Amino acid sequence: MALEPVTLTGRYVELVPLSRQHCDTLAEAVRDGELWRLWYTSIPSPEGMAAEIERRLSLQAAGSMLPFTVLDGPGGRPVGMTTYMNIDLAGPRVEIGSTWYAASVQRTPLNTEAKLLLLQHAFERLGCLAVEFRTHFMNHQSRRAIERLGAKLDGILRHHQRMKDGTIRDTCVYSIIAPEWPTVRSHLTWLLEKPR
Repeated sequence: MALEPVTLTGRYVELVPLSRQHCDTLAEAVRDGELWRLWYTSIPSPEGMAAEIERRLSLQAAGSMLPFTVLDGPGGRPVGMTTYMNIDLAGPRVEIGSTWYAASVQRTPLNTEAKLLLLQHAFERLGCLAVEFRTHFMNHQSRRAIERLGAKLDGILRHHQRMKDGTIRDTCVYSIIAPEWPTVRSHLTWLLEKPR
């Protein structure tokens, strides 16, 4: 399994390798909805964007993360970030996470297609056994979005992680396994093609 930076292009979204050059436009995107103010997430503030980009790129250099900038359509403006993370090359398996989108593109085909592209690459190019998703127990919007993809709840890691405000996170762990991928792919394709 080779986990090299790659560009994944669809009709509604393009995922490009994260770059320091995206800092200013990502700082602008995160202001759309003031996403860093959500207590149950770990989304960077505009002032913290450069440090978050450096953190993700250093994890990429260490082989534990492959970060993307999310563009609003092919060649469009940056509207968020997503990653392959917690990479297990022996499996292989990955987690899709550390994802955030500007409020103006949430609940649009962008997220559905981004997940389709990431899952397709993970299962069909990388040969993953499973793809995992994790989110805060209290992040009901994220949980509904993950379930809408077709992922199943594996369990809840109780008292799992300390949040920036000092509270303790219970983490919901979801996954899609390789035998489920053809059905999930058909479902996501149908969601993108059905009339709106």
